[in-house]
Amino acid sequence: MAKIARLCAALAAASLAGCSGLSANVHTVSDNAAVALQGEQTYTIARTQPQEDSADHPQAEKLLRDELARYGFVESADKSAHYLVSIAYSTRPASIGVGGEDCAPADCSNTGDGFGALLFGRQYQHALTLRFFDYASGAERYKVSAVFVDRDADPLHALPLLAKTALAKLPFDAPADWRVKLSVDKASGEPKVESMKPLQR
Repeated sequence: MAKIARLCAALAAASLAGCSGLSANVHTVSDNAAVALQGEQTYTIARTQPQEDSADHPQAEKLLRDELARYGFVESADKSAHYLVSIAYSTRPASIGVGGEDCAPADCSNTGDGFGALLFGRQYQHALTLRFFDYASGAERYKVSAVFVDRDADPLHALPLLAKTALAKLPFDAPADWRVKLSVDKASGEPKVESMKPLQR
């Protein structure tokens, strides 16, 4: 119930900030998305030393494994894996309002924190970046980043939504920028993808 309450609170905060529904932005980098992740669907996860030492990082890895499994990807603990996958996530105070980066102009009427900060607290930008490298050559095959803005400073609460967003498609087709709209399942408290649309920059 606590997870449901927190995600629903995020939905309410996004709505009050001027957005219609819960949404996050995606940006991808790939020379050719159509063939970016062809080949054997096995991977191993690369970890930085801070991630090795973190008690919270296993949660991020579990979310990643669950989402990748939906596409038939299987984790391999040895060097036979086809891909090396890195995970990076962060939370920082948003330098601009939701209307600047997280919402399309048609969806938002507020371009700054303004009065909302007094009522609900300041905004925070949560970001997750996943990079897929060819294990043998080290060449980067695909990179995807998801960004979500709300008023909760805890980075862990945003991870389920970010993982669901970043892997809503694997890989995302051109163009490089997409908006993913989500909802929260009332029974499980898990975010669900409702729609995806490309953004023209």
